Amino acid sequence: METLTILGGQPLRGTLAVQGSKNAVLPILAAAAAIPGRFALTNFPPIRDGIVTRELLEGLGVRTFLRGDCLRLDSTGPVGSAPDPKLAGRLRSSVLFLGALLARNGKAAIPLPGGCVLGARPLDLHLTALEALGVCVRCEPGRLVCAGRPRGGTVLLRYPSVGATENLMLAALGAAGPVCILGAAREPEIRDLADFLTACGARIRGAGTACLRIEPAPLHGAAHRVLPDRMEAATWLCAAAATGGSLTLTGLRPDHLRPVLKTLSRAGCRITEQSGRLTLCAGPLRAAGPVVTGPYPAFPTDAQAPVMAALLRAAGSTVFEETVFEARFRHVPALRALGADIETAGQLARVRGVKSLHGARIAATDLRGAAAMVIAALAAEGETTLSQAWHLDRGYGDFVERLQSLGAEVHSA
Repeated sequence: METLTILGGQPLRGTLAVQGSKNAVLPILAAAAAIPGRFALTNFPPIRDGIVTRELLEGLGVRTFLRGDCLRLDSTGPVGSAPDPKLAGRLRSSVLFLGALLARNGKAAIPLPGGCVLGARPLDLHLTALEALGVCVRCEPGRLVCAGRPRGGTVLLRYPSVGATENLMLAALGAAGPVCILGAAREPEIRDLADFLTACGARIRGAGTACLRIEPAPLHGAAHRVLPDRMEAATWLCAAAATGGSLTLTGLRPDHLRPVLKTLSRAGCRITEQSGRLTLCAGPLRAAGPVVTGPYPAFPTDAQAPVMAALLRAAGSTVFEETVFEARFRHVPALRALGADIETAGQLARVRGVKSLHGARIAATDLRGAAAMVIAALAAEGETTLSQAWHLDRGYGDFVERLQSLGAEVHSA
């Protein structure tokens, strides 16, 4: 999907089932390389990052078979230690194969990861943590090389990095003794990885807390249903709010979305929950107070851009403070091109609501920024052309078709 044409002005209405989580399934796929066994993952999302990771696994020797939303994997044979550079270079999550392949083979050579450019995302947390477990880490031109079986011990993360926590969890699967992670990330996706590993025989305590402990145990294949994608759910809710629509989501876990739901409620949306269904009915939007991103359970950085887009026509001013990534306002110029009134200063952005937005020609910059641009375009008058729309394919499956099912006038080319 290279270009989207969006004709705004139509309220989104209907029902959608939330797909499997991008941020949950990618570390689980890496874990499949660490454990000899056969696996069945249901609720597998039809997203580009999942497809690329599947190809990466096949290149390492893991056999895969996809039918519907069920992905089967067989890693009982030998697994390589050096992922394909072209594939790994397209994924930020490819760094997780450091921990996975160290656990499996005692060595790993990983190209520098790709993904969205959101500012400096140094890997030093990953590397110093692995070194603390006795792994030898060497940085070569364009790649990272690690060697040595991890030993047991305690690792203190100075920041609750999701990726570093996941890498340590995977490396600990092959450690000689128990591994304790202090300052661990607490995101639902961490708990989902722990649930998958536990189904595989791992002994894990403290998932969802700042103190994780993984003890050596025999491992085997397992079946697992991937967590619903809270960021996809947030995106659809923001689109309904921005267009004055009404949307029901099924198959989600509202508890994982509380900061986003509270913000949309403050903005004037009526939200009801019943029997695994969540319904948002948009009213006249108003400023929602300060929105400050942070590690879970704070407001998620991935939802910052979609919520900003939802509030472009809200009465009053809303201030956003981005504390996770320094380049997370890259979507702002495109929103301004659509008529938004946004002032930025460092990690702060002030959104003053405008009466109307208008169509324009804009270009996507990253996954969540692209989603924000689509939301704003759906709320605008006239036609918007979004180029580099392939960013959306990384995290949203069947994006155009799902939008069309809600009444949006959107077409891809």
